[in-house]
Amino acid sequence: MQLPDANSPSLHLSHPTESEKTAILTLNSKSWGTALALPDYLDRETHMTTVPDLTRNDGLTYFVLVDKNSMPDSRLILGSLETTRKRALIARNGQVWEVISHAIGSVFCNPEYRGKGYAGRMLRELGPVLNKWQTDEKVDGRKECAFSILYSDIGKKYYAKFGWMPFPSTHISFPPSPATNGASTNGHINDAQVATTLKDADIEALCALDEQYIRKELVQAKDGKTHVALVPDYAQMKWHALREDFMTARLFSKSPTIRGAISGTAGNRVWALWTRSFYGPLDSIESGNMLHFLRLVIEDEKDVAGNVKKLRDIVKIAQKEAAEWKLTGVEIWNPTPVVKEILSKLDVEHSEVERDEHSIPCLLWYGEDSVDDLVWVGNEKFGWV
Repeated sequence: MQLPDANSPSLHLSHPTESEKTAILTLNSKSWGTALALPDYLDRETHMTTVPDLTRNDGLTYFVLVDKNSMPDSRLILGSLETTRKRALIARNGQVWEVISHAIGSVFCNPEYRGKGYAGRMLRELGPVLNKWQTDEKVDGRKECAFSILYSDIGKKYYAKFGWMPFPSTHISFPPSPATNGASTNGHINDAQVATTLKDADIEALCALDEQYIRKELVQAKDGKTHVALVPDYAQMKWHALREDFMTARLFSKSPTIRGAISGTAGNRVWALWTRSFYGPLDSIESGNMLHFLRLVIEDEKDVAGNVKKLRDIVKIAQKEAAEWKLTGVEIWNPTPVVKEILSKLDVEHSEVERDEHSIPCLLWYGEDSVDDLVWVGNEKFGWV
């Protein structure tokens, strides 16, 4: 079979048919679906296209690199990926406005076609397309796509060649602990702890409040730099919860009810929303199955001393949840300086890890100023796809 040159003018981005999607997912399941049987993996990917306010109604788009002269369902799929439209905020000199961003996921090339430049061609084509993709001058918040993001699992250099520059990629790691003498899956906390667990009914209101906080933080950013943020809204958290529910239902025949934990009174609370991520077989450390903090909020970041116990109790609950669901640990992505200061005072085993290869957040900026002058606020796990 004669494969086209990666620089051929006949190659372009298109959208797959349903049968082509199935073929793509069947191939990439060997990379990203090893925690599930193939039928379950295919079901999950279909299920995740229906999340309200995020992937439903064209929020999720599949792209493929193909020869424009070939017919659908008989053409070679030289590369594929997905994009998810997300709400985002831009701030400059105290002014904040809402835009959209596109998060890129599942960048894949058939192993038989690798090493020929198709992935690079696909990314070169994609960058300019996303600059205008799904923008609408008549709809507030969708008049501009200011940037696109992806999370690299092949280091920091490859995607940078095509404009997606790497941003900080550290995390704080905690080991799991036995689910005894404290928080348990029914949500009861012993008298020594002040944190309470969060359930589905709690999340939407907290997300609305969190959006207010992040907008306020952006208004106050007057350092002359451009600050960007994905909105940690309910749609984002719902996507993670539905994905988690699907996985746990297939792996454990049940789904979790605890979505995070909160401590304190209004105005000085600390809360965390989390998700249980399964990347491979249970009981295998190599799988890297993990409880990830999606978003960590500290309402009064000046009260460092008062927040130590609050965060400690939240972490303890997370560790017990990690143990119950056979996860290898707990991670908090890109902690702020205040969070690091608090963590330094905890009597909880933890370590800071600089990621060099996996889950590297990368951003392609469409503005005129340099990406080197950007500050990515709230660069946490909730933005991952």
